[in-house]
Amino acid sequence: MGFKIVIPARYGAQRLPGKPLRLLAGKPLILHVCERAARAGAEEVVVATDDGRIFKVVSEAGFRALMSDPGHQSGTSRLAEVAERLGWSEGEIVVNWQGDEPLLPPEMVKGVATALAGHPRADVATLAVPLKAEELFDPHVVKVVLNREGEALYFSRAPIPWWRERFPEKTICGLHLRHIGLYAYRVEALRFYRRAEPSPLEEIEKLEQLRFLWHGRIVYCMEWPEPPPAGVDTEEDLRRLEAQLESS
Repeated sequence: MGFKIVIPARYGAQRLPGKPLRLLAGKPLILHVCERAARAGAEEVVVATDDGRIFKVVSEAGFRALMSDPGHQSGTSRLAEVAERLGWSEGEIVVNWQGDEPLLPPEMVKGVATALAGHPRADVATLAVPLKAEELFDPHVVKVVLNREGEALYFSRAPIPWWRERFPEKTICGLHLRHIGLYAYRVEALRFYRRAEPSPLEEIEKLEQLRFLWHGRIVYCMEWPEPPPAGVDTEEDLRRLEAQLESS
């Protein structure tokens, strides 16, 4: 089974401007991601960026980079542009590896690609892990409810499913899952996403994957035993990862 990896890398992150080029252990963050992505077994790894400085750093390090439209509102839309410009066929599988996740395990990436390849009904595959009780009412933690086939019924920032006899106590059961935002797409699904109307659900929840469910597309959700290491959003995250790399 073959698959591609696209790494969206924007320069203008709100909480940490210039994030892809911030140094981590003496090396730009985006290069840590590229090096790790190269170990996942993909046929191609492409960095899609909106900034010439990122393009230059990636290219000079020997990785493939592509300048993309700065107007994209989501990583999914940016992936769709890459697939179109590189002429990838509709059945190709593309994994979105976020440019701020230098410690994402390559086996998770290969796992989500394999999950999509093994479920021909699905347009998209993603991951979920067991939800912790303290995450239940946290709107920053996205929850997902699945059907018996492992297909997503809904994603929400709210505590779903609502356990009528137990809530609002922080009690959870085996049906409570935390969504992990790692996606594998068929190229046809990326093209569909780019032309489809945004859904009211994605607008209010601020969850772009709801566009697929709104339009009747199937998102398969593979259960994984534990979440990946946290990515980089803040200066504190950079310092934490720096210390982690120094001690390893």
